Amino acid sequence: MKDTVEDPRADIAGLLPRLRRFARVLTRNREDADDLVQVAVERALRRTDQWQPGSRLDSWIFRIMKNAWIDEVRTRARRNRVFSHEEEGEHIDVSYNEQHINAMAVRKAMEQLSDDHRLAIGLVLVEGLPYKEAAEVLNIPVGTLTSRLSRGREILQAILSGGETRHEGLP
Repeated sequence: MKDTVEDPRADIAGLLPRLRRFARVLTRNREDADDLVQVAVERALRRTDQWQPGSRLDSWIFRIMKNAWIDEVRTRARRNRVFSHEEEGEHIDVSYNEQHINAMAVRKAMEQLSDDHRLAIGLVLVEGLPYKEAAEVLNIPVGTLTSRLSRGREILQAILSGGETRHEGLP
């Protein structure tokens, strides 16, 4: 991704695969992720005048997406709605090679992380944002991001190696 873009509208379409991946990290649900990408792109297109040339377009849109998801979660809480998760048996009788099985294990392990750990890992390790940019998207100090990444990696390793699986309440 270029660090500077003249007109952000021209490069937003190129970010769609990354936006969808990050939305899946945020929402933990395919349908919610698709809706969130649509909302984030619409907001970004309506607010291109707020984007500052010279700043990273991907970080700007990730921040829009994170804030849109926060808005959605708050709305759902007010309506006392429950999040729907993908059905566990969605892929019964489908053969997967080892890479797909490992990817599913990692995805399931990521779902067990706290939101703070999952978002830090999603932005830095999955999306490849520099620590400073990820910290800005999450509106936290870089040191806090580093701590969340470190602890999140430890938890993921424990889960994937068959260790304890209840980690939601850990700092």
